[in-house]
Amino acid sequence: MELEVLGRALTTLPADDDHPYRTGPWRPQTVERKADDLDVVGEIPADLDGVYLRNTENPVHPALELYHPFDGDGMVHVVGFRDGKAFYRNRFVRTDGFLAEQEAGRPLWAGLAENPATSPTQTGWGARGRMKDASSTDIVMHNGVALTSFYQCGDLYRLDPTTLDTLGKASWNGAFPSDVGVSAHPKFDEATGELLFFNYGTEAPYMHYGVVDAADALVHYIDVPLPGPRLPHDMVFTENFAILNDMPLFWAPEALAKGKYAAKFHPDIPTRFAVIPRRGETSDIRWFEADPTYVLHWTNAYEDGDEIVVDGYYQENPEPPSGGGTIYQRMFRFLDNEQMGPRLHRWRLDTVTGKCTEDHLSDRISEFGMINQRHAGRRHRYTYAATTLPGWFLFDGILKHDADTGTEERYAFGEGVFGSETAMAPRTGSRSEDDGYLVTIVSDMNRDLSECLIFDARTVGDGPIARIRLPERVSSGTHSTWAPGAQIPDWRTHDDPATAVGL
Repeated sequence: MELEVLGRALTTLPADDDHPYRTGPWRPQTVERKADDLDVVGEIPADLDGVYLRNTENPVHPALELYHPFDGDGMVHVVGFRDGKAFYRNRFVRTDGFLAEQEAGRPLWAGLAENPATSPTQTGWGARGRMKDASSTDIVMHNGVALTSFYQCGDLYRLDPTTLDTLGKASWNGAFPSDVGVSAHPKFDEATGELLFFNYGTEAPYMHYGVVDAADALVHYIDVPLPGPRLPHDMVFTENFAILNDMPLFWAPEALAKGKYAAKFHPDIPTRFAVIPRRGETSDIRWFEADPTYVLHWTNAYEDGDEIVVDGYYQENPEPPSGGGTIYQRMFRFLDNEQMGPRLHRWRLDTVTGKCTEDHLSDRISEFGMINQRHAGRRHRYTYAATTLPGWFLFDGILKHDADTGTEERYAFGEGVFGSETAMAPRTGSRSEDDGYLVTIVSDMNRDLSECLIFDARTVGDGPIARIRLPERVSSGTHSTWAPGAQIPDWRTHDDPATAVGL
């Protein structure tokens, strides 16, 4: 392994920090590194070609009062594969908020568990305003660059997908909706090159939907009127439609009127799906009602005759009871899948009758499902999800679900080993949906190290076919994406991987 330090961030976190989401598997990094010719146990397949990108909430300052694990600054990790070799980089996303706090040497914005009125600065971002846009939630590829985004709306930061250099913000030729920003989970359609997105806020119409074309120009942007402020987190699309949602878990209106942002589940209000032609107008939106729940993440949607099929994770208990305990236990119950009970679920929206039917696809608790992105918006068969450690926001295994047969296959990382969202990487020249590899980063608390694991997507339960040692144990993280080499500029114009990534 050839290792080099690229930079260090100023941190004011206490040396004896005892916060449960800034210690242990969530211990943050402050050093940026690059490493080439990584050590491998097993063999990296020669037809695995591209990069695995994972975003991370990585704090460098304590909270003003109460830290939430979604407050951390964005740090992206990349493991790249070419010609049977691997390289690694980790870099902070140079957001305006990160740079301002580095200069100030202290936190300047309130976090998710704090009142934004307590922020030392009057400026800020986010659906509720006066928050730091950490750009630490999601990561997708579009137009040859990686885009990072923030949980409750903000700028999209552009990163080189191999060096992780921050290239600035998405501007869309000056048309970026900077007044509201863009929510996490914009969607890239490989078939058209388009990026579909939404945003939301506390002022009417409360939601918007837009399309950015393959040339990175905003070509469509419309209002999606809602009854009031909502908390959507994700969206899906089909070949012809975008599907947004209005879920009955949202900021309590009585608290919101007092400037407080407390999420409350309203079981007497139905879930609603907004079905929009991909270039449709506000007047074209059709609403479909379903059983009340909350869905944090969708896996995919596709058209099946007159029906639109939507798959995602139905929460049995979107607002778990507080049950006393410590402030951490009360706050983090919304991170405990064992309490919320998300299960893979399918909704069928009948465009003729306007009715919705729905049913569980799995009885097993799981979330953060990924598919072969070549099937996004088209019929898919396989979902690769995370199982979680009860009581914690930690991934303890991979669950492969076959929608055709209903069968499932699980691989457990082992006690004290925690993974990331697992991306599906089609092998070069693949001909079937699961003809490829699963890639994830794990942190092994027993050995105090991190590895990138590669699985054969067809036989997940057999365990990894290769383990790649990373330079240090990295913080637990969530959202990831796979970018094939064909989507990366200059990936194949040089003779060796090191030159291709600018070394």
